[in-house]
Amino acid sequence: MRSSINRLTGLAHLDSNSLTEEISFLENALDQLLHTSRISNDAYLAAGAVQGGLSMLGDMIDIGISRSEVQEQLRQLLERAGRVDESHPGLDEAIEERRV
Repeated sequence: MRSSINRLTGLAHLDSNSLTEEISFLENALDQLLHTSRISNDAYLAAGAVQGGLSMLGDMIDIGISRSEVQEQLRQLLERAGRVDESHPGLDEAIEERRV
């Protein structure tokens, strides 16, 4: 999960379209991983919380929050993603293997 957040923080300009693409990627990757039993239901649900946070951030960007607030929200999501990765070792790598 950290890789997804780091990918977004590395963009020169983060907008809701970039977030939508990453959210769609995460949704597809997590669904595939769950259906192939590569991740547990618990890992799927924990990752979904980060995915939901990204979705909410996209909505916040659409209503015009400041860049500093976007950065703060991403920082908080990175912390949450770190906790998810610690609780579910290998999740981040499994997700990134799905990236083309």
